[in-house]
Amino acid sequence: MIDKPITQLLSEIKSGRQEVLSELLPLVYDELRRLANSYLRRERSDHTLQPTALVHEAYLKLVGQNPVEWENRAHFFGIAARLMREILIEYARGRNRQKRGGEMKTQIALDDAVSFHNETQIDVIAVDEALSKLESLDERQARIVEMKFFGGLRVEEIAEVLSISPATVKREWATAKLLLYKMLDSAR
Repeated sequence: MIDKPITQLLSEIKSGRQEVLSELLPLVYDELRRLANSYLRRERSDHTLQPTALVHEAYLKLVGQNPVEWENRAHFFGIAARLMREILIEYARGRNRQKRGGEMKTQIALDDAVSFHNETQIDVIAVDEALSKLESLDERQARIVEMKFFGGLRVEEIAEVLSISPATVKREWATAKLLLYKMLDSAR
């Protein structure tokens, strides 16, 4: 296999060369696994979904979508973060439906980078609902939260995906975090 940069492979896929998909997975697998671990590290300790399963499901959705206009590596991982969020939310909702008519809440632990004040656990479905509300107010802030909170992307990576400066990402992240905290606090 020729070692091609991810952006070049994505460009080839975009132009219709689907056969290069087999070259892409080995190049993105470790990073997708890091994202999956980041998500699942915040989940409850007895979570049955494993990082490998999350990576494989997200990758299948990534490459199975209608032709995506991949811009670059960061864009690919930004979309991967969104898909992992969707997979985990759907998994949590399915689990809640099975447990006593959906009474149980699915908790996720928050690491220091994304903690809301002193809270260490938050209901993943409540976060998703608050994020949907934020999206209706400010789509860019919602994408920043999604990539940072659910995808574990660094400020520089988010800036690259959104074509904005890292300073703007930091400022919008701070604002979005406050809005989400207020939404989550009022939902209790």
